Parts: sequence; C-alpha cells; structure tokens
Amino acid sequence: MFFKPKKVVPKFSEDALNVPDLLQTKIGVYPGTFDPITKGHVDLIERALMLVHDLVIAVIEDSSTNKSPIFSHDERVAMVQKDIAHLDNERIKVVSFNGLLIDFAHKHGATRIIRGLRAVSDFEYEMQMAFMNKRLAPDIATVFLPAAEETQFISSKMVKEIARLGGDVSSFVSDNVRHALSIKYNSLMGD
Repeated sequence: MFFKPKKVVPKFSEDALNVPDLLQTKIGVYPGTFDPITKGHVDLIERALMLVHDLVIAVIEDSSTNKSPIFSHDERVAMVQKDIAHLDNERIKVVSFNGLLIDFAHKHGATRIIRGLRAVSDFEYEMQMAFMNKRLAPDIATVFLPAAEETQFISSKMVKEIARLGGDVSSFVSDNVRHALSIKYNSLMGD
C-alpha cells in the first residue's frame, strides 16, 4: 500500500470535514460464520483488500446466527487466521462478532461492509440486508463482490455435506480446513 493515514477518519465524522476524501482511511468489515472458510471466502478477502486500506474479518459467534456451526467459534477463528496467513497481516484482523453488524462496523471505524454474491439466489437476501443496514447506518456502504468464476459454486454448506459423505473437498478448501473437516466428521461418526 502506498499511503495509510496515521489516524482513522471515518468518512462522515466531524474530523472528516478537514481531511480530503482520498486521505480518509477506508476500513471494511467482511462478516460470516466461516463454517468452514472456503477458497471462495479467501478469494473475496484478497479482492476486498484492493478496495479498503484495512479489513476486519468478523467471525460470527454461535449465538448470533440461526445456523448450527459444526466447528466451535474458536476453531473457526483459527481456521480463518491460518487460511489468510499469506496475506498482509498489518491490514487484516480477525475478530469475534456478536450483535448488530452496523454497531460492530462503527466500533471498528468501518465505512464498508463487504459481501460476496455467488448467484442470483444470494442477491435478494443480500440486497434486503444492505438496504436495512443503510437505513440504520447511512455512513456505511455495502460493497458487493461477485464470486470468481472458479469459486462461485462453493458454499460452506455443500463442502460440509461432501466431507460428511466422505468426498474429496480439496478443490474447495485449504489442506488445513480439509484436515479439520476429516477430524470433525470422523469424531462425529465415532460417537
């Protein structure tokens, strides 16, 4: 990165009135359960870093979602950290997330929410969430990134199902995650 302001100046704060738009730090939040993190998630993280100075990866805690993760919150955070270790750690942090996303974004000085779109089926839900977030926090913009062609069909749900049935998930997830899935499903079957 060529320039990073020393002070985070959110776009709509009073301090921003004295700072040119180009010099304002752009912080993005990429929320998700990451149960597990896939190559599609990593691709979005890499591309999001082209749009923001800093990226907060918000790993949703178990109680904040209607999903039932197979991995504990700590396991998911560890998998995310391991899968992004090759990226610029000065610009990324992995943080636990619970509650309203816009409150979390404000707490971290973020002005962007990063969301991935795999297919048209994602669009309706994501647009509804984006409009709701915009109504609650006009200072935060949602940025949609389409999935890359080679990862658009990958979903954590499908990866878990393939792994549960003994299939090869190596083209969808890292070796780290593939190994964790193998251990998880072998222990579940052994119960």
